[in-house]
Amino acid sequence: MAKKVSTRKGLHGNNRSHALNATKKVQKVNMQKVLVDGKTVIMSTREAKKLKKEA
Repeated sequence: MAKKVSTRKGLHGNNRSHALNATKKVQKVNMQKVLVDGKTVIMSTREAKKLKKEA
């Protein structure tokens, strides 16, 4: 089982039509399974990219 490392959450907002109707929307974080030190962890792609760059 993969361990979740990131605590990031999605962005909340509204979809606005031309008539200015507001409907709720959530933009989810792009989470990926990454192999770190022989263990599978779930982290955002931004964190995975930063980890890869530091190594």
